Amino acid sequence: MPHKIAQIRLVSSHPEVYEPCDDSFALVDALLADRKNLLGHRPHVCLEIGSGSGYVITSLALLLGEGECDSYFVATDINPHALKVTTETLNAHGVHAELINTNIASGLEARLAGLVDVMVVNPPYVPTPEEEVGCEGITSAWAGGENGRTVIDKILPVADKLLSDKGWLYMVTLTANDPSGLCIEMKKKGYESRIVLQRSTEEESLHIIKFWRDPEALLEANEAKMSNKGGSGNGIGSLLSQLSHMSFWRNDK
Repeated sequence: MPHKIAQIRLVSSHPEVYEPCDDSFALVDALLADRKNLLGHRPHVCLEIGSGSGYVITSLALLLGEGECDSYFVATDINPHALKVTTETLNAHGVHAELINTNIASGLEARLAGLVDVMVVNPPYVPTPEEEVGCEGITSAWAGGENGRTVIDKILPVADKLLSDKGWLYMVTLTANDPSGLCIEMKKKGYESRIVLQRSTEEESLHIIKFWRDPEALLEANEAKMSNKGGSGNGIGSLLSQLSHMSFWRNDK
């Protein structure tokens, strides 16, 4: 596991930009733990939503660069200061990404629809008052609203539109975000999932979840939709079926 990827050098900072912390380190460690699969995946387009300091997108570019995957990297952030810091972090390590100042992936839906093979997200997941969500300044980097889900619930539909048929999504979540509930919701959209890494700190319990499109899950999701349209009244049974088929703890993807 290359040291230069696990602990890259930070050359820039800004008081309004979130610096790498336990969640950033956990996400990169999860990517490193899945390194063999990522290199074999050979992603063409990689996207980070919310680049912050650039620690994650730079680490991903270094990781995939070792396998000569010829990937194209894109990173977004609503904070222009974050994009400046990300640029300097990327440049310091000799890698490149297209940086876009936008909220989540607004304006990129048409251009990247169905093209993103790897998406990484360390979202604002901390439970906070709703009025703190999306506010100016560094608070927006962690303010997640009720149960920390407000921003996450906006990101997941975007991910569904942008991910390719072979697309993978790696997302940082907190126990308060109900990771199993997130997996059930994505199951309804035709995704399987598993926890790549779980880490407890003094302040929080982090879960890095990997989502991917799965034909069987998609078939089940479509059957559930047809069943609901038919008014069969099997909503509870369908949910139990989804739970029984979840690969939440599988390690073969």
